[in-house]
Amino acid sequence: MKHHIKNIQLAKEGQRRIEWAEREMPVLRAIQERFRKEKPLKGKRIGACLHVTTETANLMITLKAGGADVKLCASNPLSTQDDVAAALTKNHGIPTYAIKGENEKTYYSHLKAVLETRPQITMDDGADLVGLLHSRYQHQLDEVIGGTEETTTGVIRLKAMEKDGVLGYPIIAINDADTKHMFDNRYGTGQSTLDGIIRATNVLFAGKTVVVAGYGWCGRGVASRARGMGAHTIVTEIDPLKGLEAVMDGFEVMPMVKAARQGDIFITLTGNKHVIREEHYRVMKDGAIICNSGHFNVEIDIPALKKLAVSIKQVRTFVDEYKMKDGRRIHLLAEGRLINLAAAEGHPASVMDMSFANQALSARYMAREHESLDPRVYDVPKEIDKEVSKLKLRSMNMFLDVLTPEQEKYLVSWQEGT
Repeated sequence: MKHHIKNIQLAKEGQRRIEWAEREMPVLRAIQERFRKEKPLKGKRIGACLHVTTETANLMITLKAGGADVKLCASNPLSTQDDVAAALTKNHGIPTYAIKGENEKTYYSHLKAVLETRPQITMDDGADLVGLLHSRYQHQLDEVIGGTEETTTGVIRLKAMEKDGVLGYPIIAINDADTKHMFDNRYGTGQSTLDGIIRATNVLFAGKTVVVAGYGWCGRGVASRARGMGAHTIVTEIDPLKGLEAVMDGFEVMPMVKAARQGDIFITLTGNKHVIREEHYRVMKDGAIICNSGHFNVEIDIPALKKLAVSIKQVRTFVDEYKMKDGRRIHLLAEGRLINLAAAEGHPASVMDMSFANQALSARYMAREHESLDPRVYDVPKEIDKEVSKLKLRSMNMFLDVLTPEQEKYLVSWQEGT
């Protein structure tokens, strides 16, 4: 397949939206200008499996400006913006394989289409492309010089592969960059998750009890934004340190089995499996809303919910109502997939600006340094993190102080005391 999208005629609208997002991405724009001159990715084949959104489009355009031959497929069946996929294919010559609502068979055919172009650098969002490459396309591993991974879930999978000794090439964990998780995960997920829930349901958060499963950077963002909208917010955690932090931040912390009786809206952000399951469905209130903002839909045990239900019907776009034997109704949003991308537009462009700047600069780093790297998961180099921070501050017309020679000397000496 040269490409596989919904409708090429949507390209005009997609282009308008890509350009609108680009206005809010000054860091990536600066990198794109540099890439266009320097061509640091010249001749490199990049296979990307990411959410096909306006922000991702600007990353793909930047990589191509750097000289790369880029192919893109969707990392989630419900997150694709069809007009963006059309614009990338028609206007920018970037073959795209993504259709919003595609079934599992089509989803994997798209991953295969990208892998069959024999990428030298992979760019993943959840590690599905990497997983398929290692299981079905092992004969191509020798051609791959490196990769990047955007998500918490994907990094967990990759570190498991590294631990088992099966990871075939070096991969940079974009998710672990400070300029990614402290901003994208907290502020981006915090805002976009609630945006997706509101668009799907039109529910009022004020006065509701919201249960947030997981208090990582994403959970922190969602919990604080829910509270800011007037919700009573409960956090569930398995990590005592994160649980304690949630308490100190002013949230109640309790097991899900207890929170299930109290919650009106449930949001999972753990990266784990079956965080909400049968024992929780059995005690939920009538009208409870459950959704997921972690990468994969396994956080909610959907088969168990189907088994308990006597009827299932769609009551709104992205809202399925499961009716229990006792008459209670539980509402599942977006089939348990990423609510912020399925029912809304994902993170604001100004947040993704930093995440995708990390992606672009890490791809350049991998192209330059791959021969000195072992097949394992690496942090984003600190110099890249700092460069992104400086570019972002400069774009906001904010500037840092500078140490004086006296201060520099004091910080590296031990002779001077009180």
